[in-house]
Amino acid sequence: MLRQLYIRDFAIIHSLELELGPGLTVVTGETGAGKSILIDALALALGERAETGTIRQGCDRSEVSATFELPPGQDAARWLEDHDLSADTREECVLRRVIETGKPSRAYINGRPVPLQSLRELGEYLVDIHGQHEHQSLLRRDIQRQVLDDYAGLTAELARLADHHARWKALQARRDALSREGSDRNQRLELLRHEVSELRALDLGPDEIPQLEEEHARLANASELLQGAQAVANTLYDDDQIALSPVLAQSVSRLETLSEHDSRLGTITTLLGEAAIRVDEAATQLHQYLDDLDLDPQRLQWIDQRIAAVHDLARKHKVRPEELPGILERLAAELDDIENLDVNLEALDRELHGARAAYLELARSVSAARRTAAKRLAVEVRGQMQDLGMPGGEFEIRLVTLDDSQAASTGLEQVEYLVSANAGQTAKPLNKVASGGELSRISLALQVATARTGRIPTLIFDEVDVGIGGGVSEIVGLQLRALGAQRQVLCITHLAQVAAQGNHHMQVSKRTHDGATVTRIAALPEKERVKEIARMLGGMEITRQTLALASDMLNRASA
Repeated sequence: MLRQLYIRDFAIIHSLELELGPGLTVVTGETGAGKSILIDALALALGERAETGTIRQGCDRSEVSATFELPPGQDAARWLEDHDLSADTREECVLRRVIETGKPSRAYINGRPVPLQSLRELGEYLVDIHGQHEHQSLLRRDIQRQVLDDYAGLTAELARLADHHARWKALQARRDALSREGSDRNQRLELLRHEVSELRALDLGPDEIPQLEEEHARLANASELLQGAQAVANTLYDDDQIALSPVLAQSVSRLETLSEHDSRLGTITTLLGEAAIRVDEAATQLHQYLDDLDLDPQRLQWIDQRIAAVHDLARKHKVRPEELPGILERLAAELDDIENLDVNLEALDRELHGARAAYLELARSVSAARRTAAKRLAVEVRGQMQDLGMPGGEFEIRLVTLDDSQAASTGLEQVEYLVSANAGQTAKPLNKVASGGELSRISLALQVATARTGRIPTLIFDEVDVGIGGGVSEIVGLQLRALGAQRQVLCITHLAQVAAQGNHHMQVSKRTHDGATVTRIAALPEKERVKEIARMLGGMEITRQTLALASDMLNRASA
């Protein structure tokens, strides 16, 4: 959900900070006040291309940031985790875009600079803009399929289908590789046998390298370690002239005698006694260390040779030394495949046949569920279209069957939405609908029909009420409010019947300050909402009748 939008020096907006809530938020204002600037600014934060005039006149920099609430499990939250861009709270996401004169624009996600494409990708999961905007996800065929699949409740089946498809294609790739290797079998066998023999002779253990390096460091510096440890041992215990241990023992004994005359020396005596014990313990362990210290030069030479052999083979295979056991496992498996080519091909063919059959069985089940859901969804959307001012409008969902060679992880068909907004017109792909208002209402019909299964949390409708009025406009408002019960909806509207249905109401106004035109947007309290809806009903002259009607409309909407 979009929680906050901050805009600075964008178009004719000087500075604006909006707090947004759940449900339906309506945006109204006089013609030319700049209502669509709000959507333009948000689209910029979502990765849309910056148009000429983006930066406010007289400024050299424009900035837009959008803060979203992200419940765990949302597609956007998973995208952030996959790209290591999650915020510290993990339930918040901040998108920011900065445009400067004469410089490339900059994009940020949760404070970290990202390519503009990343902003676009994430934006697709956060907001869907319906109107004359490129950002509308429903124009994409993959999203159309996803909407249908969600409506059909196929999430679990599609996850299993993707696993079947991946297994089928992996087995097919292995089968193809074995077939290719069979053509130059003898040459490949000779090379593999040599490489596997080398790696097996090396017999590198999984944790051997760090152990070798630690032992090498110890042996290479054994002389220095021996001299240094012996010198400390002398200081602590062994040197009769300077040894610390007997000196401490004598000091403790003397203080014990003196403490009989002054008890205040007791604490000092105890501390020195503990120090003497620690020194003796350290001296004992140091002697054990000296007894265990290995000065074997032959062992050092063997380790040098062992490390050199490991690094030589690692360079040969172009991997890190610790990856050599994995290389041996892979090459040994390939050697086994080629040495037993005929047997392995036969077994692989059986596996491949089974994987393909499992995929096709589930894919056909998914196809049948899609066809059933497509008919049901088309009927529901057509009914919504009639109510939304498109009498005689048609909506179809076309499933184009693919052959086996085109089979995808999502199934055996492509999905495409076809619409006709007016009776008698041939249904065309959704992205061919010319009217922004019609496209917005068709999108609204789709969103209402799939409200419980939709993935994108924030929906924005612009021009949804163009070319309609009367009872249809009230139906549009009711549908938007119903959709707002499921997801966050923002609607720019010219119609009082739509505006009255909002859970929240924002007014856009334009004024001149110091010779410059500035747009302002403010949330309206209840009394001001009545005046604004009365203005929308009656124009510039607001009468008692229009105020009463506006108040009645708001009361009925909230009842």
